[in-house]
Amino acid sequence: MSDDLFRSPSPSAPNDPDAERRALVALSLVPGVGSGRLGALVGAFGTAEDVLRARPYALAAVPGVGPETARSVAAFDGWIEVDRQMARAERAGATLVTRWDDGYPARLQEIYDAPALLWVRGALTEADHRAVAVVGTRRASDYGRRVAHAFARGLAERGWTVVSGLAYGIDAAAHQGALDGGGRTVAVLGSGVDRVYPARHARLADEIVERGALVSELALGAAPDAPNFPRRNRIVSGLAAGTLVAEAFEEGGALITARLAIEHNREVFAVPAPFDSETGRGCNRLIQRGEAKLVLTVDDVLEELGEAPAARASAARAPGAAAPDLGPVEGKLYAALTATPVHLDALCTATGYDASTALVYLLGLEFRGLVRQLAGKQFLRA
Repeated sequence: MSDDLFRSPSPSAPNDPDAERRALVALSLVPGVGSGRLGALVGAFGTAEDVLRARPYALAAVPGVGPETARSVAAFDGWIEVDRQMARAERAGATLVTRWDDGYPARLQEIYDAPALLWVRGALTEADHRAVAVVGTRRASDYGRRVAHAFARGLAERGWTVVSGLAYGIDAAAHQGALDGGGRTVAVLGSGVDRVYPARHARLADEIVERGALVSELALGAAPDAPNFPRRNRIVSGLAAGTLVAEAFEEGGALITARLAIEHNREVFAVPAPFDSETGRGCNRLIQRGEAKLVLTVDDVLEELGEAPAARASAARAPGAAAPDLGPVEGKLYAALTATPVHLDALCTATGYDASTALVYLLGLEFRGLVRQLAGKQFLRA
């Protein structure tokens, strides 16, 4: 490009290896420059530094930018805030992953409005290419939480990363299920990655950082404002090969995520709910309209994603014997079961667990083919 297209260089040190990343952060802070315009500008000028050096008329000539945004870019002088962002990232242990980096998630790169920048606490890895999003209502029932936990755990045990949004209800149950299954999980936030919301999930967030990642396209310190959440949902679906709706009302963020997954040409799955369930009516509607595949097991999900069903153990186990690879809660519950049906109340008495805890782990055992549930909350070994 001709030199007359450019102004004086942006204030970065000579030969500063971080100059381009600082320039990308600077562009992300300019009012009116979202991911789409940022990508268009960098595509037109080659680097973010060159964008910030460009003259207003050259910026305005980029399709979709226009004169107002061009003037905002040309007038940018917020380098103090850029430095604050970098300092906040260092304190939070966050790294910047850009759409031009090799480490940017390949599936997310495929969507039409992929975020230009991602702040990440923890790490995104190649293993996360095999990911399923598990989403649903914040006002989940016990049944919905059991479903989310059990599916997420089963996916994690099969080596799949579970993606969700760290919200109350289904999201939290999904993240915990993946962790309990010894796998990876990624939480996409509607706030800065250094500002966990809801605050009650701070401990869960710390565990996710150790075994996966917290991700956000928002600036460090950004508040969890309502408009952020619908946009973060496109990242949830964009990271995953498919989206499973565990429990959802007829309206809400989970159905937005499902619609986005359809737009992204990804698979959508839903777990059916009782016909009179308000909290699960969204799942039933998705199935009814043919927008989601009805699934009852993890194998149902993975077969649609091209993975063969897990081999099931056919050898009978002696009563009282512990099944392999069970955690302490599952092992205790399994040991209390026999080939004769046992009522949930009797199981709780024998193991000392409350009904909610027992049901979560029993459902997980059922999905793994180790336990059968009969009518009237009766359970026996499969």
